[in-house]
Amino acid sequence: MAKGDKFYFENFEASTALSKEAASYLVDCLENYDSNDIQKMIEQMHGIEHRADVKKHEMNKALAKAFVTPVDREDLDMLSHQLDDVTDKIEEILQLFYIYDIRTIEPAAVEFAKKIVLVSELLCQLMGEFENFKRSKKIHDLIVQINDVEEDCDKLYLSSMRALTQKSTDVLLTVSWRKIFDRLEACVDACEHVSECVGTVIMKNT
Repeated sequence: MAKGDKFYFENFEASTALSKEAASYLVDCLENYDSNDIQKMIEQMHGIEHRADVKKHEMNKALAKAFVTPVDREDLDMLSHQLDDVTDKIEEILQLFYIYDIRTIEPAAVEFAKKIVLVSELLCQLMGEFENFKRSKKIHDLIVQINDVEEDCDKLYLSSMRALTQKSTDVLLTVSWRKIFDRLEACVDACEHVSECVGTVIMKNT
């Protein structure tokens, strides 16, 4: 692999690390939630998201100038956008807490956020292996593990939604939490989309 090709894989690793940082910060926010601090939380989260945007812009700039890339230019671009989408979706969760003026936290939301941290950690490992995808013996197993977490989250989503319905006394609050759980599930789905993209790239290049 050409020396200049390392940039792409290092960019992906840095982008994934920012997704994990955002997920970890989300857990911290939910475990220590104070609705009076929500705007500060959003600002802190936006700082992480902004750094992720910088990584995406750096990738766009590099791809625009590159004559030869280690895999198809379109695949690198798609993967960069999908990684950025993970951090974007995590940021959107806190924005929903602000929009719906959430005062207390559903315990299942904390459990969900921890699942996002777990899948983000797996993505970090996946991106660490990606540069050597033709020789790596770990990539397939990591993709399977990410899929397993996503399936666990599907079950958590269903049970969380059912619990909301069963204890519903405030229609507006119930609708608000449904939208939040939708967004939590979307974060995990976004992580799985990244792993699927990696799998597709590997299949096309081996």
